[in-house]
Amino acid sequence: MADSGDNRSLEEVRADIDAIDREIQALISRRARCAQRVADIKLAEVQAARDAGDAEAEVVYYRPEREAQVLKRIIERNEGPLEGETVAHIFREIMSSCLALEKPLQVAFLGPEGTFTQAAAIKHFGHAALCVPQGTIDSVFAQVESGECNYGVVPVENSTEGMVSHTLDNFMDSGLKISGEVEMAIAHHLLVASHTGKDQITRICAHQQALAQCRNWLDTHWPDVEREAVSSNGEAARLALGTPGVAAIAGDMAADLYELEKLAEHIEDYADNTTRFLIIGREEVPPSGRDKTSIIVSSRNKPGALFTLLDPFRKAGVSLTRIDTRPSRTEKWAYVFFIEFEGHLQDDNIAGIVTELEEQSILLKPLGSYPRAVL
Repeated sequence: MADSGDNRSLEEVRADIDAIDREIQALISRRARCAQRVADIKLAEVQAARDAGDAEAEVVYYRPEREAQVLKRIIERNEGPLEGETVAHIFREIMSSCLALEKPLQVAFLGPEGTFTQAAAIKHFGHAALCVPQGTIDSVFAQVESGECNYGVVPVENSTEGMVSHTLDNFMDSGLKISGEVEMAIAHHLLVASHTGKDQITRICAHQQALAQCRNWLDTHWPDVEREAVSSNGEAARLALGTPGVAAIAGDMAADLYELEKLAEHIEDYADNTTRFLIIGREEVPPSGRDKTSIIVSSRNKPGALFTLLDPFRKAGVSLTRIDTRPSRTEKWAYVFFIEFEGHLQDDNIAGIVTELEEQSILLKPLGSYPRAVL
């Protein structure tokens, strides 16, 4: 609610807005110059390390823990009338643009353009990041492992369909670390090209997860139309644009990018449909003060094996946020556990848990500690 004691005229308010805009612009420019100075300092430090004999020293421009701390403080100190997350999103873009002055980040994502994974990449890194589409989750991992991209974004779980097994399987063999997480509310629409009429649809394409998330709606409204699983919802949208008779299930980004029309909106079976994505990179992330940790662990096949693995968390009072299983690749009818919990590997209580797990398990692989999602 505006101040009832404000007696300024419309012209005076507009003049004040113009003056405030100039101040904001000047402060953004000042912040950008600080970012450039940060880059200069980091380059000088790395050069000094190399001169001292450390040939592998590299500049780390992006600091996930620092960014999470900044965004959290922005939300905490917000006084309105804008919502805290709204203000944080504005700062997210300012920070993205300032980081690009240091060095634009290249971020691999499950493409093509228009996927929810791309939307998650933009939500996390901002529009100044260079998003590089990949055809498969394997390719996202490979691009980051090779150094072609700084980071990757991969889906890991959906609130209605569970874990994305292909992402978990890649962690088994990869040396990459998890450096962040993103949660996205997923709204699915039935999309067609402008030249495709409702009575002309013979095939509905989408990623297999999207088809599953809209199963009941499709059974009710399009029970007799063929459903085809494709590599991504972005690919489904591309097919809908160029292939007669094809409709796609995809989101707003794909609809805008491929200029498709919405035959039906919000067709997901559950209104709170949410997908979580992981940010993968090559560096370990220092503590932010509000972290999660993910590990892979496997025990000997014996009675009480799972209890033995989980009991250290109970004794330390550490909350688990996720546990899932995948078949072991080395032993028939054996399984590995993907465990996610609150805390950081550098925390004393977490370090104690890891030590105990090393004694109880036949495999323990930390996947990384990372800041909990802020936005």
